[in-house]
Amino acid sequence: MQMYSTNMTGRQKPFAMDSLFRALADRTRLRLLNLMTGQEICVCYFIEVTGESQPKISRHLAYLRRAGIVAARREGKWMHYRITEPQDAAGRRVLREVLSWLREDKAMQADQARLARACCKPEKFVSIQGAPPPMALSALTRTSSPRMEAR
Repeated sequence: MQMYSTNMTGRQKPFAMDSLFRALADRTRLRLLNLMTGQEICVCYFIEVTGESQPKISRHLAYLRRAGIVAARREGKWMHYRITEPQDAAGRRVLREVLSWLREDKAMQADQARLARACCKPEKFVSIQGAPPPMALSALTRTSSPRMEAR
């Protein structure tokens, strides 16, 4: 049975479980997903927390977007990213299990701690000067209804 998801242009495309597994098969992408769990986050925080270059982070975020598990929103010069669950029930279960496992991983917990430090003391981090702090998804939906891009 083939499941379909609707992209932002309204066209349906089949859900590709193999694409989801490929997206989850990279440590950097797992780190990014871990940092996005439950919140929308500006790309500059990914760079600060992971120590990776902006082009590398952007490539991995694009991969996650193509897999249909990350959405992006532009606000001025800032790009914000958040996790989106697949409409396919099996894909949703896989993603939820991976996110649950990430919360228990010590290295991923260390990334979360670095993110918390960066958010609390942004003046100590040149790359995030003036950047909007990560926002809980519940707060995001209460404050506005942003247009999500599907690129």
